[in-house]
Amino acid sequence: MKKPELLVTPTSVAHIEQLAQAGANAVIIGEQRYGLRLAGEFSRQDVADAMHVARKHGVRVYVAMNALFHNDKVDELSDYVRFLAEQQVDAIVFGDPAVLMTVREVAPHMKLHWNTETTATNWYACNYWGRKGAKRAVLARELNMEEIIDIKNHAEVEIEVQVHGMTCMFQSKRSLIGNYFEYQGKFMEVQQMKYAKGLFLYDKERDNKYPIFEDENGTHIMSPNDICMIDELEDMIDAEIDSFKIDGVLHEPDYITEVTKLYRRAIDLCAENREQYEEEKGELLARIEAIQPKHRPLDTGFFFKETVY
Repeated sequence: MKKPELLVTPTSVAHIEQLAQAGANAVIIGEQRYGLRLAGEFSRQDVADAMHVARKHGVRVYVAMNALFHNDKVDELSDYVRFLAEQQVDAIVFGDPAVLMTVREVAPHMKLHWNTETTATNWYACNYWGRKGAKRAVLARELNMEEIIDIKNHAEVEIEVQVHGMTCMFQSKRSLIGNYFEYQGKFMEVQQMKYAKGLFLYDKERDNKYPIFEDENGTHIMSPNDICMIDELEDMIDAEIDSFKIDGVLHEPDYITEVTKLYRRAIDLCAENREQYEEEKGELLARIEAIQPKHRPLDTGFFFKETVY
């Protein structure tokens, strides 16, 4: 049975080596000037070093260029794409068509992965961007299992699905955290938490804590829970989903590495020994729950939500 790629987000060049040993097949890296919500910042030198480490372990390297580019950055894209082509990265992840046009011009051989975060919701859109040059579509996190499998059945490109980690709920190009600090509304407040770096948007009504941070791309508000599908992989593996992603943004490197090890075990068992997977999957989930940060409850995201039209 076909095994999906296990794609993970490293926090540093050294972390890539650990993830490779843990069983990752691919990593996604980049810098915030061009990529959104990465687990670590990778300069050009870091990308070059990452390629050396990854090649040693047979790990594929994808570079994120999935930010939205205003006119002040468009002229930079060709130089960065040319650099990535020289480093022979395995693919560029993009959302803005400016990246697609730049790749066509300066590195037409470069593989592209289409990722607009929220609009990859149907197979027609996936195939449309496939005809434009994308080899893979990264599905929106708001899809349920039935929709994901239907897209895979009709897709002419590879399909990537996030199976672990947090989801971005909101992004603004503006810097909003200062305004949140001044906001004294009834339901929401930004508070500094003792158990985590950064800030949280706190919803008293739901008792949810949403991680919130700012970078060069603006303000990002993340989901209060982490997706965890380690015990629900059967349908997606049977459907031959091409890539499973573990998103480690705002998590510690040791946590990401350990989760990668557990998903490696789960994927191998599910593909090679389904009965053993059924026996062990509860234990694998429990092992993740044991290391899960207290303020990050686990759930299954939208995978089992009912679609309402």
